[in-house]
Amino acid sequence: MKKATVRRRIAGTALIVLALAGFVIWDNNALEVTRAEFSSVRLPAGFDGLVVVQLSDLHGKEFGKGNKRLLDEVAAQSPDLIALTGDLVDEYTKQPLQYAAAIGAALSALAPTYYVTGNHEWVLRQAEDICAALESAGVTCLRNQTVSIERDGERILLSGVDDPNAYADQKTPEDVTRELLEAYGENDFRLLLAHRNNRFATEYYRLGYDLTLAGHGHGGLVRLPFTDGLVDPHQGLFPSYTAGFYTVEGAELFVSRGLGNIFPSARLFNRPEVAALTLRREL
Repeated sequence: MKKATVRRRIAGTALIVLALAGFVIWDNNALEVTRAEFSSVRLPAGFDGLVVVQLSDLHGKEFGKGNKRLLDEVAAQSPDLIALTGDLVDEYTKQPLQYAAAIGAALSALAPTYYVTGNHEWVLRQAEDICAALESAGVTCLRNQTVSIERDGERILLSGVDDPNAYADQKTPEDVTRELLEAYGENDFRLLLAHRNNRFATEYYRLGYDLTLAGHGHGGLVRLPFTDGLVDPHQGLFPSYTAGFYTVEGAELFVSRGLGNIFPSARLFNRPEVAALTLRREL
């Protein structure tokens, strides 16, 4: 084989490798906004059109200096409420408390922001310190509790449950639901924030919430046609409940594909997601 032919083949192979590497880098850093609507006859008229931006599984990642690209995308959705569904940081995050405080302050300046812990904050053994940093920045940490959100003289109820990696003697999701019903009754529209997508079909769907927001599945990492993702760090091959809406016995779930990765994993055909959900009153 002529040297010129060999050189051309080497150059061609190098270009293909560079193009693939460039695509993977882009695929893991180019934000994608998912806009969806959720309708319910139980939603008060005053909350029709409420925009909830969900961010999940950041794992300490930065999109531009100070997360500027991420914050700009969130602001562009004109959120009325921001939901952080866990794994904001992990054991590989440099200065996790400072990271949490900085992004918490920036998000809460855009809209009321609510956070629930994920498994990695507990693995890091700093979940309570992270909550304190977020609270000091204006974020509400929902630690197995419910808050009333009011608008135009009406209300909805927002609950948040700690990740199961938290204390063994913590309140259960069933405890949280029972306390909600004792305090408010059964008539309100109820929204639940919970980190683990894979708990919905076995546990959370029974709690009676109108909609649950979760993360944890990272979209199945590699999104292939006709699948719900190729692999999940916790569920293994061909996981379920990894992205978008799901229904179990009438209970509704929305799962964010998340934003960051667990080192050393990478995304493929699965860009980091900013989810913007508009609540609609179904007539």
